[in-house]
Amino acid sequence: MEKVISGLVQFKSSSFEERKALFADLANGQSPEVLFITCADSRIDPNLVTQTEPGELFIIRNAGNIVPPHAKTAGGVTASIEYAIAVLGIKHIVVCGHSDCGAMKGALNTAALADLPHVQNWLDHSRAAVEIVKAKQGQATISELDQVTKQNVLLQLDHLRTHPAVASRLGTGEVDMHGWVYNIEHGTVAAYDEMQQEFVSIEERYASLIEAKAAASA
Repeated sequence: MEKVISGLVQFKSSSFEERKALFADLANGQSPEVLFITCADSRIDPNLVTQTEPGELFIIRNAGNIVPPHAKTAGGVTASIEYAIAVLGIKHIVVCGHSDCGAMKGALNTAALADLPHVQNWLDHSRAAVEIVKAKQGQATISELDQVTKQNVLLQLDHLRTHPAVASRLGTGEVDMHGWVYNIEHGTVAAYDEMQQEFVSIEERYASLIEAKAAASA
C-alpha cells in the first residue's frame, strides 16, 4: 500500500503537472472512441498495452472479460455497455482476453470452485467456450487453455450481439467489434480475423490501417 500512496503523491507532482491541459479538458467530459472489455487480472493494463491516454478508452473489467447475454435483470456490465453505446457514441468494442487467465482455468475446472459459488456462477457465462473446445479437440483440459481463452473471446462477442444498444448500431454499421488475446510474456496481441476465421497478429489483421497511418505520417 505504501507504493500506491507514494505513487499518488508522485502523480500529482509530476505526471499530472505534465498533462495539466489534458486533465483540464477531461474535467469537462469524455468522448472515448473505444469500449475496451478485458479481464480484471492485475497484469493487464489496457492503456499501457494500447499506448492510449486517459479519456481514450471506456473500460469494463471483470473476471474473464465476460459479457453476460442481455437480460431483464440489470447488471453493471450491461449498464456500462448501454451507456457507452447510447450516450458516449462508442464506435468500436474490443473484447480482450489474455494468456494464463485464471478465470479460464476456473472455467476448465469448475469443480475446484466449490468454495467460490459466485465465481462459479459467473464463469457459467464461459461454459459454451469450454464445450466448443471439447467438441473440437476431444477434451478440454489445461493444455487447451489457449484455445478456451480464444473461444471465450468469440463467445463474449456473441453475447454482445444480444444487447439491443449494440445490435442496433451493428445493424446500421455504426459500431465495429474486435476480438483480441494479449500474450503477457511476449507483449503481443492476436486479433480475430472473420475472413480467415482465426486469430492472427495485429500487424496482419490491421495491415491496411497501419499502412495508411504510416503513409499519413510520412
